[in-house]
Amino acid sequence: MSSPEPPVPWVAVGRITRAHGIRGEVKVLPLTDVEERFTPASRLFLGESQERPLTVAASRPDRGRLLVRFEEIPDRTTAEALTGAYLFVPADSSPPLPEGEFWPHQLIGAEVLTESGRSLGTLREVVHTNANDVWITRDNGGAESLVPALRDVIVSVDTDARLVVVREVPGLTAREED
Repeated sequence: MSSPEPPVPWVAVGRITRAHGIRGEVKVLPLTDVEERFTPASRLFLGESQERPLTVAASRPDRGRLLVRFEEIPDRTTAEALTGAYLFVPADSSPPLPEGEFWPHQLIGAEVLTESGRSLGTLREVVHTNANDVWITRDNGGAESLVPALRDVIVSVDTDARLVVVREVPGLTAREED
């Protein structure tokens, strides 16, 4: 088993999809369920560092997105340059979740093993679907496994040890027999 990677210090909470209007407003695709991230006076960061802070001046819903105006973005030209940029917050600012639930940044990079001890590799991505989340792992050979994040499949999650144990699921986590 590989040594645990340090926790990811930043969490993406939105992606700027385009400029809106002439006063620096941008359209944001929210990537968080924490609505307070986009209330006035909230601080977000462009990129995974504190070098480019943005302060929310105002926000309002718009067809599944948010229209957000930042104090530091004065006009459309400046706003257009941010198209496609992700908005981040420090990971430690995420509120605690109920027992048995995890933020994606707590899972990404964790080693995933089956109950029998076979490595499925490292958890690379958490995909949110209407039914349940799906955790995508990749082993050293590049093989991917899709693990449904269900109580019947996930045996244990230890975020401190960066280790997830899952049950064998034929067709998903089990090796194909020749």
